[in-house]
Amino acid sequence: MIDLHSDESPATAALLFGNAEWNVLPEGLEHRASGYFIARDVLGMRRGDLWEWPLHLAEKSWCQPLPFRDAFLAALETFTIARDAGLAASFALGFGLTAGQGLGRSTDGFVSLGEIIRPKAQKQSAARKRNAAPEVRGSRRGMPVPRTVEAGVQRIAL
Repeated sequence: MIDLHSDESPATAALLFGNAEWNVLPEGLEHRASGYFIARDVLGMRRGDLWEWPLHLAEKSWCQPLPFRDAFLAALETFTIARDAGLAASFALGFGLTAGQGLGRSTDGFVSLGEIIRPKAQKQSAARKRNAAPEVRGSRRGMPVPRTVEAGVQRIAL
């Protein structure tokens, strides 16, 4: 029988890697605060060419990209799971890209993919505002009548 002191646990005795948020244990990868656990035998799971866990953990509001990436890479190294190009793509799709010059940067240095694809519009001044939708005139029966707009020589209906 193994005697453990009240402040010891089997997990701390078998720690293979650890950072502020994650532990790599002989059984797999564990988030310290939440207890979220990824078993060793499923660390290499894929969604097609992409890796499952970077995509899945990116959906968790409590998961910070840098500590997870460091621990995940340490787990792959520890358990001799081969990396491929899909791993970097999985982190980029899940957590976003590392910010470069001119992009908004979060506190951990990542920019979400949504910020790159759909950047937040800058506020327009009152002088630059324009009518976003064209007018639709109604007919006698209350149905809208499409406007025609000249485009070059041709007329088209909107």
